[in-house]
Amino acid sequence: MEYIDILLSANFWAAAIRIATPLIFGVLGALVCERAGVLNLGIEGIFVVGAMCGWMAVWLGAGLWGGVLIAALAGALFGLLHGILTVPLGLSQHVSGLGITMFATSVSYFTYRTALPKVSSPPRIDAFQPLDIPVLSDLPFIGPALFQQTAMTFLALAMVLVVGYVLYRTPLGLAIRAVGDNPSAVEAQGLSVFALRIGAIMAGSALMALGGAFLTMSAFDAFFFGMISGRGWICIALVVFASWRPGKALLGALLFGAFDAFQIRLQNEVGAVVPSQVFLMIPYLLSIIALVLVARKADYPRALLQPYFRGQR
Repeated sequence: MEYIDILLSANFWAAAIRIATPLIFGVLGALVCERAGVLNLGIEGIFVVGAMCGWMAVWLGAGLWGGVLIAALAGALFGLLHGILTVPLGLSQHVSGLGITMFATSVSYFTYRTALPKVSSPPRIDAFQPLDIPVLSDLPFIGPALFQQTAMTFLALAMVLVVGYVLYRTPLGLAIRAVGDNPSAVEAQGLSVFALRIGAIMAGSALMALGGAFLTMSAFDAFFFGMISGRGWICIALVVFASWRPGKALLGALLFGAFDAFQIRLQNEVGAVVPSQVFLMIPYLLSIIALVLVARKADYPRALLQPYFRGQR
């Protein structure tokens, strides 16, 4: 009965939404890239870059929203690098993505150590604070669960609507989806496959970087090594779970957030009996099970992972 009470608690769902927020940014970013036909395994490193750049920008006086913008620009820059390597040059998307992850992570840590060579603990910033929305925040259950989050959580939820609208209600979205399914047909219409793919990778990478920025500017108030903790790889799996659809991507991120929030509370209940590693494993294990159940029916972009060159049929 105690476990049912946990699941029916507003505080539990508030924590689940908070945990899911960086995943929402990340899975949307990966979805946009893959809809254009490019797998971006640089996501883990781009998360790190977004976390470091956003935090450092605020620490240097750029302001919170200035930090958000700088984090997005940093992510787009690494997305441009990945796009150049994989689209016009046609290099392996797997190798390039893993290289971006290692390069971006190393650059972030090097920049941190260079800027703060003698600091033993990271400086703190004034992070985003939970909002208190009149009337909505006072609603039973849904008020404390949803309407007392930080501004970046509401930005993530808004981006689900924006990405969904752009992909399915605009000519640009149609072109992006087409270039991920049949790039030769897009070229036949006089559109640039290279420009569409690189633009989608940059936009997707900017969203990924916002996932990292959330961690340092909203969930925490500092940057430290290892804080991303595999969230980027989870986002890659969640894209498949979502069948490359923004609405299902939101559902997948919330599901993982709920799993993670539940294991924390479960650990508090029976942690003295069961090793803590078992609880840490639970959200990943449940995510793998959910992924296996839906992966076979996933309608993936037909040109995903396939390089394209002008004039190719």
